[in-house]
Parts: sequence; structure tokens; C-alpha cells
Amino acid sequence: MQMRRVIQFVTIVAVASGAICLGGKPEDDAQKVAEQWLALVDAGKFIESWKATAPYFQRAVPEEQWALKGKQIRDSFGILVSRKLKSAHYTKSVPGAPDGEYVIIQFDTSFARKKAAVETITPMKDTDGRWKVSGYFIK
Repeated sequence: MQMRRVIQFVTIVAVASGAICLGGKPEDDAQKVAEQWLALVDAGKFIESWKATAPYFQRAVPEEQWALKGKQIRDSFGILVSRKLKSAHYTKSVPGAPDGEYVIIQFDTSFARKKAAVETITPMKDTDGRWKVSGYFIK
């Protein structure tokens, strides 16, 4: 149960480690990073996606667990059919996480075996000024 809660929170927050703050609106910058990170997950590159997450995510979910659980969850839904931005909300507080800068992004997503899903991904601005994924959740 504890691992599931951690994975659910991690599913909410995400940002690629190589991404930089592009100087635009936080929502736009975080969305670009989230989409890059989701492309790794969509391609089944779970180790690479874990390496692209914020240290907060990495402390919460070990690499091997993310690779195993991520693959199991995504395999159960099947391949990505479509993904459309639903919302992006900047905040300085996320339940269960330290205060900081976050963007909570939701996508209306369709998978081969889950036609109507909502993906929530939460990039956070890391201490180096880059947006990085800190959580990811599919409902």
C-alpha cells in the first residue's frame, strides 16, 4: 500500500533532468519538460525516465522499483493512442511534498486498453533552476 501511494504521488510530479528553464511562463516550461519525460515513458524507457526525474522522486522510488512498476502499469493500459493537455496549474505547495515551485499538469489520455484516462504529472523546479519530474499518476 505504501509503495502504491508513493508511485501515485510520483506519478503526479515530473520534469526531465536535462531540461532548462526556458524563461517563459512556468506552466509552458514545465509542460515541455513533462512531455519530453512522457515520451521516455511512452517508449518504455523507464530507466532513462527515472534518471530524468527530480532527486525528490528518486529518493521516494528506487530505480528498479520504478522500472518494474512503471512497466507493469503502462503495459496494463496498452500503447498510447492520444494525449491532450487538460490543465496546467502553477503552485508553491503540493500535499505531501516540500514547499517549492511546482506545475500540476493534467492530460486527457487514451491508451489501447484504457480509453479514458487522466495523467497527472508534476514537474518541480530543482535547486539548479531546472524543471524535473517529481510525480506521475494515471487515473
